[in-house]
Formats: sequence, C-alpha cells, structure tokens
Amino acid sequence: MTDVVDSPAQPNPTSRKSAFHERPALSWPAVAAVAVPAAVVLLLSATRYGYFGDELYFLAAGRRPSFGYADQGPVLPMVARFMDILAPESFFVLRLPAVALTVTAIILCAMLAREFGGGPWAQSLAAVGYATSPFLLLQGAMLTTNAVDTALWVIITWLVVRWVRTREDRLLLAAALVTAIDMQVKWLIPFFWLAVAASSLVFGPRDLVRRPLLWLGGVIVVLVTVPELLWQSRHDWPQLEMGRVIGAEQGILGGRLQFVPMSVSLAGFLGALLLLYGLWVLLAWESLRPYRFLGITLILLFLAFLITGGRIYYAAGMYAVLIAAGAVGVVTTAERMGSGGRRFLIALVAILAVCAAAFVLYSTPWRSADSVRPPVDDAEAAVNIGVYGSFGWRELTEEVDRAFDGLSRQEQSNAVIITDTYWQAAALDEFGRKQLPDIYSPSRGFGYFGAPPDDATAVLAVGSYEAVLRGQFEHVDPVGKVNTRIGFPGNTQNVTLWKCTGIKKSWSQLWPKWMHL
Repeated sequence: MTDVVDSPAQPNPTSRKSAFHERPALSWPAVAAVAVPAAVVLLLSATRYGYFGDELYFLAAGRRPSFGYADQGPVLPMVARFMDILAPESFFVLRLPAVALTVTAIILCAMLAREFGGGPWAQSLAAVGYATSPFLLLQGAMLTTNAVDTALWVIITWLVVRWVRTREDRLLLAAALVTAIDMQVKWLIPFFWLAVAASSLVFGPRDLVRRPLLWLGGVIVVLVTVPELLWQSRHDWPQLEMGRVIGAEQGILGGRLQFVPMSVSLAGFLGALLLLYGLWVLLAWESLRPYRFLGITLILLFLAFLITGGRIYYAAGMYAVLIAAGAVGVVTTAERMGSGGRRFLIALVAILAVCAAAFVLYSTPWRSADSVRPPVDDAEAAVNIGVYGSFGWRELTEEVDRAFDGLSRQEQSNAVIITDTYWQAAALDEFGRKQLPDIYSPSRGFGYFGAPPDDATAVLAVGSYEAVLRGQFEHVDPVGKVNTRIGFPGNTQNVTLWKCTGIKKSWSQLWPKWMHL
C-alpha cells in the first residue's frame, strides 16, 4: 500500500499533482545497478596514487587530538587516526569511510526521487545523475572534509524531505543529530538551516520551524559544539578568519563572476541538467508545492556563498535533492509527451548519461604516475588538486632526510624542521617522524600544534621564503632542492631546503607573527 503525501492541500487527482500523490516502492535493482558500479569505481580510485595533502594533515592532527582545530572540526582527525590504527600507512583503508558515505549519498538521491513520487525510472535516473558527476562521485575517493560534509548534507535533506511528507518529528531530531556531527566537520551546515528556516516561513511548510523536536535537536547541536567553540574562542576564532582566506583563493577560479556557472557545472553533464530542471520543477510545479522551499533554499545558499566568498562546492550537499526532483520531472514530462517527443527526450537523456559516465571514467585516477603530466599553471593545479596534491611526498621526505644527515652531530642534537606549508609538515610527520627531529609549520592548523622550542639552535627550513628566514637568522644557506616532475606547486615542486643558524629572536616571540592561514 502506498503512502499519501501529507500536505496542507491534497492534490487534485485530475491535475499534474496526481503524478506525485502516491509514493512508489524503492526499486532496489534499479538503484543497485548504479550504486554498485559507482562503488567499484570509487574503490579502484581509492587504490591509486598516494596520500592527498589534506589526508596527511588529518593523520597529523589525529596524532594531536583536540576538541578543535584552526580550519576544521575534530571528526576527520579522529576518523583518520582510527583508520590508521586499523591499517597503518594504508591510504586505501583511510578512504573507506568517504567511499561508504558517497555510495550512501547516491542511494539517498534515488530515495529522494521516491519521496517526490518517482518510480523506478526516476529513481534510477536520479542515482545516475548523482553518480556521473565527477565532483560528487570522485571526491569520495579521498577522505576530505567536503566529501564527508556533502554526504551528511544529503542525509539531512532526505530526512527533511521525508518529514514534509510524513510529519514524523523524529526525523527532524535525527536531522539535528546528523547536523551535530557535521558541525564537527565544517561550519557550513548552519547556512543550510538558516536558508531552510527563511524559505519555509515564506513558502511553507511554516510548521517546520515550530516543531519542538527540531528545537531540541538545535540545543543538542549547540551543546555538542561548545567544546569546539571554546577552543576557537581561546585561539581568536581562526575558523572565521579562514573565510577571508578562502575568498581570496577563489580568484584563481574566476572569482564571483564565475561562481554560479562553475557551481552548477560541478554536477556534471547530466547532473547539471537535472539540477536546473529540478529547480524549475520545485519552484513551478504544483505537485511539489510542499517542497518548493528547497528550491529557494538552494538559491539562498548560492547568494550567501557568493557574497561571503565561499568555494564553488559549498552548496553541493543540496544537489542530490535538486537532481532527484529533476529526475522525477524529466520522467513525468516524458510520460506526458507524444511518442516522438518522448523518444527525443529519452535519447537526449541517454546521450547525456553516456557522456557523463564516460567523463567520470576519464576523470578517474586510473593512469600511472608516468603518464600524468605536470600542471601548466596554478589554475590547472587547483582544478586537479586531487591528482597533483597526491604526488611527491616521499621524494620530499627523502631530500629532507638527506639534508638532515648533512648537519653536524651538534646541529642535529638541537635541530628542528620548519616547513612553509602544512601539507609539507604533514608529509614529513607521516613519512619521516621516526628518523627526523620535531616538525613545525606556521601554516594553517599546523601552526596551532605548537611553536619550536627556544633552545633550537639549528633549523632545517623547507620552502621558498628566503627573505623571511634571513630576517630571523644570521646564517641561511641552501642545502637541498625538491622539484618533482609532478606534484603541487610550492609543496613538492621548486622547493628549496635551507640550513638556518644564529637565531635572532625567540620562537615564542616570533611564532605568533609567522602563523598564517
């Protein structure tokens, strides 16, 4: 027996709304036909290349447990530490949680189509739309904050959509509990809830923001976040300062002028079409009037992240619900068209699906390292950061190890290593911590792990910041060079190693000035 959409105004059976009046069963064979191949692609991708720079940082942070970090919450360092204990130095095992969450998001995208009244074809199309997005799928091949954050948003939106139909307030409490977890990953989810509150108050269902269990969940979110807030407060709120830094970084990818087009393009060939059509369906079709506020929510999020200088993928957690609505809309439109129009629409969707799937397979990191060419500029490196940010770490460690062996015994006894970037520090912390001295970096979260001791008489500095070093030391001499064929510029390409002696100021005085996000 099917369930009836519980909305203030029941649809007229003779109107377009009747297509969504009943909720069909979930077609597991159709969903599995998409989710299983996607899981295989992710698992194969997770075996390629090496640790991504952020993954190395999570491992380093996990070895320094804390309630808060400068640029993220404590969940990913905790997960990274746990997976590393299970399988030390296995980047494949480290990535399994991200793979599992991404496959879950694909399944939930199909389940969202079901909530909107879509049958097997709509559910399958929704899953294909999500799984053929290079960004939405392949980000799950690495353990990163955006991979986890995006999947948690999908879970939250599915719970909200299901509440709209069933009015089971326990779903809102569950959404709040997932929000509490997400707040320990990133601080983006409050934007979602603010946009949902504003849009539901204007377009309905207004009852959403009045549910007691939702507010109880909000209290739980605040209580769970208090330790992290206290850490941020004690360290002058670096998480907020990160917003300014990220806004400046967006200039590499076109800045605010390209924000919306590039944000939509993340959904891929088919996903972008479904996303845009899903936005139209949510805003214009009476059959989905109870869910109209979700279309407005995406618009408000685009505006918020555009104004605040957010990254183009910040709203990607909303894409599943829009893709699902678009899939239902496409299938319903095809059913209402004549045979000629139906064949054309089906052919168009099929072509887009094949092209999108082919592009995902092309984007999958299946090539050997020898066939990967270096980035031609910083923009290409930024776009393909997942590839270039995974190479060169062992070569960096080997060169630093060689330079350290070149120090005298007296210098080695009181030496430390300072790197220009947190990626470099994290790589040395992972691959060189057994044979190298203590590692420090003023970069991002690594700077908050602590300053070098004042009695460190020799420093092996990694990075291209000679002028800064000469302001702190009497003697600064090059002792090595790292310039891997492929790697991320400034991290493993064109990087100089310096031996620094004759410190001018104590680190306790200088470190706060050196720290940067």
